[in-house]
Amino acid sequence: MLQKNRRFKVLLNMLLEALLIYVAYRFSIFVRFTLLNGTLNAAVDDALVNAIIVLYSLGTVFLFYLFHLYIPMHQLRAGREFTMLILLSAVSLLALGMLLYFFRIADYSRVALGLFWLFSVTVLCIKRMIARALVHRRYERRIGLQRVILIGSGELASEYWRDINDYPQYGRTVIGYIGEDPAADLGACLGPLDQIGEILENCDCDEVVVALEPKDAGYIQAVLDAAGKEGLRIFMVPFYRKYFPRHPTIESFGNSVVIDLRATPLDNLALAAVKRAFDIVGSFLLLVLLSPLMLVTAVVIKLESPGPVFFRQQRVGLHKKEFTMLKFRSMRVNATSDTAWSTKTDSRRTRFGRFIRKCSIDELPQLFNVLVGDMSLVGPRPEVPFYVARFKESVPLYLVRQQVRPGMTGWAQVHGLRGDTSIEARVKYDIWYIENWSLLLDLRILFLTLLGGFLNDES
Repeated sequence: MLQKNRRFKVLLNMLLEALLIYVAYRFSIFVRFTLLNGTLNAAVDDALVNAIIVLYSLGTVFLFYLFHLYIPMHQLRAGREFTMLILLSAVSLLALGMLLYFFRIADYSRVALGLFWLFSVTVLCIKRMIARALVHRRYERRIGLQRVILIGSGELASEYWRDINDYPQYGRTVIGYIGEDPAADLGACLGPLDQIGEILENCDCDEVVVALEPKDAGYIQAVLDAAGKEGLRIFMVPFYRKYFPRHPTIESFGNSVVIDLRATPLDNLALAAVKRAFDIVGSFLLLVLLSPLMLVTAVVIKLESPGPVFFRQQRVGLHKKEFTMLKFRSMRVNATSDTAWSTKTDSRRTRFGRFIRKCSIDELPQLFNVLVGDMSLVGPRPEVPFYVARFKESVPLYLVRQQVRPGMTGWAQVHGLRGDTSIEARVKYDIWYIENWSLLLDLRILFLTLLGGFLNDES
């Protein structure tokens, strides 16, 4: 019954958003041809176009459904939700434009089409923000919560209980636990594990969460049988959870079920394509905008000391492949560039080199690396092969960073981890970024870099 109600709510939500998209279309027509004093073209408002817009509205929400934008709110971060909504709406609009052209409505107002996209995205985002606020308010008032019975009484169960109480937006409340050991912090004890069938039969709950310690693993099948008999949803907290990434991927091979411990959002080809497209457009625009500054920098470097304008160095990138990274040369030509780290008092630096390093101007040629695909605008900073070989032996999970393209700036850098700082701390931030990537996170990092991340305190 619970699953049926959820599906019904999802369907209603989809129909509501389809209606909002259609209303946004009608409003865009009103704004373009009434408020802006245009001439209403009959082709814009005929029956065929209205039918196409209805199909567009339904198709857009179906696309949202395919990309999991109707899953429970606690499973979908707000940033990812709104980013995906905007991107998918743009894709749908492109398809709509092609459809209008196919039906020979070539004189359709581009302004009206642009307003339609803007209004539809705005109204959907506002609707979802209001929905999130209302749901969170209900949960904070303890209304509409899913009633959970916790199976287990050890540290796993206590950890789950604390998370449920600390984060009411998850929409759950623990009504009691079933376990062998007393646990005062878990609320009411409903009985021992060997009575689970009788307990679940007489308890009014919505879900069962299995959080058994390894010593009690023999009860798992009994728990599953009892919960299945009562038609209850079952969730399991594995006792080896500390090895899991934030968003694990489960795969099956015949009768074997495996967990991909290194799955990342960028394993999704669509998301990887979005990030790459963002890199190409962003690096190209930045190269055009910053070309005067880069030209002046190149001239000053050439005048100050003999040697090339660019410093070329081998770095380790995506999938441990080496590439040649470009920087503006900030030091006198030397033979230790592949193994020596620069420090605050490095005697190899030139006077202008100190300035461009402090302002990170020396990093700008890496925009060419981004454009050709060796790097990304945002990602873990690339390291020279000498240090990669060294750190992979001494720093846990160091090579996990190579699952994505290295970046000009990253989550570690905007948290102050630049230059001669803790490698372990950098890896921790880099892995968090990889496991939690979203386009909105990239935009946030770029914004933080613009505000202060370009300033380097190592000079």
